[in-house]
Amino acid sequence: MDPHLCQVAPTMLAALDVPGCTPTLDLPEARRACLLLIDGLGWDLLREHADCAPVLGSLSARRLSVGYPATTAAGLAAVGTGVESGEHGMAGYSFEIPGTGVVNALRWCSHPDGEDLSETLAAEDVQPRATTFERAAAAGVTTRVVSSAQFDGSALTRAALRGGRYVGVHALGDLAAGVLDGLRAPRAFVYGYHADLDLAGHLYGPGSEPWRLQLRQVDRLVESLVDGLPDEAVLAVVADHGMVRISETLDLDTAPELSAGVRAFGGEVRARHVYTEPGAERDVLAAWREVLGERAWVAGRDEAIADGWFGPRVDDRVRPRIGDVVAAARGTVGLVRASAEPRETALVGQHGSFTSAERFVPLAVAHTT
Repeated sequence: MDPHLCQVAPTMLAALDVPGCTPTLDLPEARRACLLLIDGLGWDLLREHADCAPVLGSLSARRLSVGYPATTAAGLAAVGTGVESGEHGMAGYSFEIPGTGVVNALRWCSHPDGEDLSETLAAEDVQPRATTFERAAAAGVTTRVVSSAQFDGSALTRAALRGGRYVGVHALGDLAAGVLDGLRAPRAFVYGYHADLDLAGHLYGPGSEPWRLQLRQVDRLVESLVDGLPDEAVLAVVADHGMVRISETLDLDTAPELSAGVRAFGGEVRARHVYTEPGAERDVLAAWREVLGERAWVAGRDEAIADGWFGPRVDDRVRPRIGDVVAAARGTVGLVRASAEPRETALVGQHGSFTSAERFVPLAVAHTT
């Protein structure tokens, strides 16, 4: 069984003597640790396009699972909390919170483009677990989050990554510089984040020419970090999900057989939460299974939880965020909402489901002595 993305940061922090952190992965022990997350870098995609990433390809690497849903909010929270989605509660691109409605976890608004919730829905309440950064800082470790300046203070940052000194950057050069500067401390845990490979995949498709050229730039970033690692340092390059190119769509906004008994949709194109009217769960589940057939895995909430979709444990506060019915697309099918979600529907590349291309990411490691 493949290890989970959530195990990487606690394993690194265990080597830094952070209380409560247990090493569950075979990583080099070091006094300075960097976890670099490349958004959208799937294991399958990296292997298929290894010629675009010779430095990454030269590192010791293995495969990680990101669990379900294979999406950014869940992946960043897995890194930031050391647990899977059933415990940290960032259960998708969008999900329902009782008393609030369906929340877009990236834009922190009523989904898809409604009221800004940053003043009325505290990120720390949505994800209340202590983060890996808070635990590291409390143990006296110099802790830094190096990511785009536009995400400084955002709700998702506060939910998943709070506790580290935030260093806002604007390009690959200052991202690399910010990471290396953070690693100069005697005991350091540095998190770096790069988003543009994911963006190229969404807009042009994974494996497209723009995507491959962006992967080359990511490889140069990794090369700069490997070349600049100080003594007793480890670099772990991971991702939050992979991606597939959509070839078939089913529009939920024009499929009455899939909207009967449904009061709200959440999730995203490849991983849907379906929230039903009271008493309609059984009928909605049957309809979705019949209509989607082999195009998706479809389960009721209790079945999905029992089968471990959201990890080995689901907290009581997280359970209502999971759809009464959940659907994970197979193959390259997209469960779109062209009218309600035009921006998301238009994207060529999508992710969220259980396929190998979406669920598995690399753990590529470099270290110095």
